[in-house]
Amino acid sequence: MNPLQLCLILSSLLFAVGLAAALARTHAILVLLGVELMLNAANLNFIAFWRYGPPASPADGIMFVVFSIAVAAAEAAVGLALIIAVYRHQKNIRLQEANRLKG
Repeated sequence: MNPLQLCLILSSLLFAVGLAAALARTHAILVLLGVELMLNAANLNFIAFWRYGPPASPADGIMFVVFSIAVAAAEAAVGLALIIAVYRHQKNIRLQEANRLKG
C-alpha cells in the first residue's frame, strides 16, 4: 500500500468521525468540533495529493490548506458568536431547543 492510499484512508476515517459527531450530537459546540474534524480531513487530502500526486508547482497544496484554515477560522468565529447569542437569549445551547430565534 503506497503512502497516498494510507493518507486517504486516514483522511476518510477522520471525515467519518467528524460526520458522525456533527450528525449525532445535540450540543452545538460538539457539532462545530465535528465540522472542524471534517475540514481537517479535507486539509489532509490537499496535502496528500500535493505531496504524492503528479508534480505541480511548489506551493499549490500549501496554498489550498492555508486558504482552508482561514475559512475554518472564520467559520469557528461565526459559529461561536451564534452560539453565544443563542445562549444569552435562551440560557441553553441544545440544538433542538434553538428553533425560536426571533428577536
